[in-house]
Amino acid sequence: MTAGTLTRADIATRIHERIGLSRNESANIVESILEHMSDALTNGQNVKISGFGTFVLRDKAQRIGRNPKTGVEVPILPRRVMTFRASQAMRARVAGK
Repeated sequence: MTAGTLTRADIATRIHERIGLSRNESANIVESILEHMSDALTNGQNVKISGFGTFVLRDKAQRIGRNPKTGVEVPILPRRVMTFRASQAMRARVAGK
């Protein structure tokens, strides 16, 4: 098994093969779903896909960091970060159980 990257085109091709929609329709569906997910995250909503996982937004407060080379303290500005938490079903599937 080789590690690779799953692309939008790969997903669209799979939809085309499994459902029988045209390649263009399949690509439009993929784009629409990704756009909807991006919009939700941009608006501060978490995105949960049952059986797959959840994209979670967290607001991190300002804190003091340290430059590891010089030891100088610098402020790290507040920011919003996104994490992904795989569902139990996905974890089990990836682990091969």
